[in-house]
Amino acid sequence: MSILGQSHVRTIAVASGKGGIGKTNVVANLAIALQKQGRKVLILDADLGLSNIDVLLHLAPRYNIQHVLEGDMKLKDIMVEGPYGIKILPATSGVQEMTALDEFQRLRFLEEFESLEEDINVLLIDTAAGISENVAFFCIAAQEIIIVTSPQPTAITDAYALIKVLYTRYQEKSLSVLVNSATDETEAKEVFNRLFKTVEQFLHISLDYLGFIPFDDAVTKSVMKQRAFVDAFPDCKAAKKITELAEKLLSRSRIRVKGSLQFFIGNLLKSSSAELEKK
Repeated sequence: MSILGQSHVRTIAVASGKGGIGKTNVVANLAIALQKQGRKVLILDADLGLSNIDVLLHLAPRYNIQHVLEGDMKLKDIMVEGPYGIKILPATSGVQEMTALDEFQRLRFLEEFESLEEDINVLLIDTAAGISENVAFFCIAAQEIIIVTSPQPTAITDAYALIKVLYTRYQEKSLSVLVNSATDETEAKEVFNRLFKTVEQFLHISLDYLGFIPFDDAVTKSVMKQRAFVDAFPDCKAAKKITELAEKLLSRSRIRVKGSLQFFIGNLLKSSSAELEKK
C-alpha cells in the first residue's frame, strides 16, 4: 500500500532560521527516540543542497534525492536504514541547483511520493536553515511545524524571520518552538518568551512552547563519533530530554494536526502551484 493510504502517518517539519544550532541533530535523535517507542520513522532530508543526516549517523548512501529528481531512481531505491531501523531519504551535498527546486522537480518529487510504499508512522522533514522557498515549501505542507532556536541572539532573530515569512506569506499560524543548547529550563523559557512577545506584538499569533534540549558535552562527543547521542549516551541530559520530547509529541498525537499524509502531498502540490503563479 502507498504511504498515502495510511491515515495514521504524521508529518512533522523541523526548521530553523539560522544554521549551526543543531536542528539536524535534533531530527536524528528524535527519530531514534520515536522509533525506540515503537513508531516507524522515515526522515526526509530536505536540506537538498547540504545533506547532513547521513554524515551525522555515519551512513554512506550511494544514491540521493538528486538521482530521483533527475529521473534516474525511485524513492524506494535511495532509501537507507539507520540506527534502530529508522529509514532515511538522503539529500545531496554541494549541489547549488538543489537549493531551489523548479516546478518540474517539485512535480517529480510529488509523483515519487505518491508511489512510495513504506510502512511508517512518522515522517520527519529536516528542512534547510533559513527562509528559502524550499524551506517554506516543506513547512507549509507538513501537518506540524517545529521551529528550533537557541539562546544565541542571532538564532532568536532568525527564528522570528522564519515565523514571519511562514505567517505573512503562507498564513501559517500553528507553530511550536524547541529551544536547543539551553543551560536549563529557565534560560529556555526566557528565550521562548522573548520570541513569543515579539511574535505576539507584530504578527498577532501565538507560539507553542515544546520544550528544550540542554547544552550537553555528550552531544559534541556523539557528533565526533558520528552517532546519535540518544544511542551513544542514552543516560545523558540531552538524551533524556529528547525522549521526553518524543513522548510529548506522541501524547498530543491528534492535537492541532492538520490532516493525513495525503494532506502533506496535497499541500506540496498547492505550494508548488502558488509559487508558479507568483512567477
